[in-house]
Amino acid sequence: MENLTQLSYALDTFYFLVCGALVMWMAAGFAMLEAGLVRAKNTVEILTKNVALFAVACTMYLLCGYAIMYPGEDAAGGILPILGTLIGDEHTAEAVLSSEGSTYYAARSDFFFQVVFVATAMSIVSGAVAERMKLWAFLLFAVVLTGFIYPVQGYWKWGGGFLQAAKFQDFAGSGVVHMCGAAAALAAVILLGPRNGKYGKNGVVNAIPGANLPLATLGTFVLWLGWFGFNGGSQLKLTGIENANAVAQIFVNTNAGAAGGVIAALITARLLFGKADLTMALNGALAGLVAITAEPLTPSALAATLIGAVGGILVVFAIVTLDKLHLDDPVGAISVHGVVGIWGLLAVPLTNSDATLLKQLLGIVTIFAWVFGCSFVVWFVLKKIMGIRISQEEEYEGADIAECGMEAYPEFTSK
Repeated sequence: MENLTQLSYALDTFYFLVCGALVMWMAAGFAMLEAGLVRAKNTVEILTKNVALFAVACTMYLLCGYAIMYPGEDAAGGILPILGTLIGDEHTAEAVLSSEGSTYYAARSDFFFQVVFVATAMSIVSGAVAERMKLWAFLLFAVVLTGFIYPVQGYWKWGGGFLQAAKFQDFAGSGVVHMCGAAAALAAVILLGPRNGKYGKNGVVNAIPGANLPLATLGTFVLWLGWFGFNGGSQLKLTGIENANAVAQIFVNTNAGAAGGVIAALITARLLFGKADLTMALNGALAGLVAITAEPLTPSALAATLIGAVGGILVVFAIVTLDKLHLDDPVGAISVHGVVGIWGLLAVPLTNSDATLLKQLLGIVTIFAWVFGCSFVVWFVLKKIMGIRISQEEEYEGADIAECGMEAYPEFTSK
């Protein structure tokens, strides 16, 4: 029996770590997607943001974020978190064997899995503010979001806080991760303003094409792959017939949601614009993934496809609507992760009898209000103290030279 317990502990820990590594690989997906959807003159800067924000997120979550998000049983059902331990002591063999199965993975594997989630939330912000935000203002905001704003709302749901007590359902983070990142991005976009030339007179929206759509497509496939770890790892356990079957169902539903999103977005774009729009198809895939993330276990595969398809339709209309409101989001991050994140949370009661519309609305309003409100204040303070936007001349020349002093494609620059 002891050997079986130790084997189960090792397998579940290994599965957790591999899923965390897959989620970490999503950082590469975000970097490639965003680098493909911005202009060539802003490529180095967006890549620098993605590498640096990951490092900042990991460090801040280590220093204080994890302790805020998981304060322990003493803070169960609360609103204000108390500091727990930074990571927690690793489980001894005696503790694991005597837990009767309640301790089934290493404490460090839990930290690793959670730290890559907070980096994902910050990556969402990066694309929305691309091509006109100052690098160091962005990184200072990343310190606050990953070290404080994200962990507090994460505690409310996943750390045993009041949203968990209220039975708000968010399996893998349509709200805690994706809507959180989108809310922070929306606050920034409002204060930052649109890119020069994006909007003309009389409501004219000028398209600003990305420089490398093959790269953006690769980034989308990388994110699609990483999402299996994102949702599959959130089962938290693999061993046992029930858990193994659940993980398999989650993988199938995650894939089905993405596929439904692509098809629906592509058809919607064709009906609206008369053309097959690749960028809408890419965002449709991500929208389908975000939509199914709130509950990837209880739907059937067909239901997951339909949930993803609704997300794919919504994202097209959301991107068009935000442009009409002159909210400039170069990669569609607010639409994908915010609008569709809300849809994913609202769709949970369709297949999960433990969820209700009222409970889901409570979580949506709470998370959005907290993250948007705090983010707006932080962005506003940064704007007043150091400014958050590069100058018009720097924007014209490109953020690569202004912020990083180098170009991504120097061989294509005329001398």
